[in-house]
Amino acid sequence: MDIFRILIAIFIPPLGVFLQVGIGTDFWINLLLTFLGYIPGIAHALWVILRK
Repeated sequence: MDIFRILIAIFIPPLGVFLQVGIGTDFWINLLLTFLGYIPGIAHALWVILRK
């Protein structure tokens, strides 16, 4: 299941975070980072998914 989330995080970072933790602080931070720059959004999404 983590492979699926990682692939989603690469293409749609906020969706990957949402699937991992739901709508919360991490989701909103990731959404903001993705709007500011796609690469920071990916990095944050991977960090959220891999930290568990």
